[in-house]
Amino acid sequence: MYPEIRRHTVGVDITFDDSKNAFLLAFTRGNDVLTTHLERHDADECMSGIKCVYVGVQVSPFIKNFEERVVFGRQAA
Repeated sequence: MYPEIRRHTVGVDITFDDSKNAFLLAFTRGNDVLTTHLERHDADECMSGIKCVYVGVQVSPFIKNFEERVVFGRQAA
């Protein structure tokens, strides 16, 4: 659904948190981890093909954040 995840070698782990009634998404790249949550209602709409806006809105900034960490790390060395 989001080819940029694979293109930028970002891993995705999804778990469900019963206490929050939401999915927890962890985007990983190397040792870096960025997390967000997805309300159950939004996840249901996404899986039903209705809309999947929230995850799409999160993916791009997360990838940009990973890229900026790489650039900053190289500049600091």
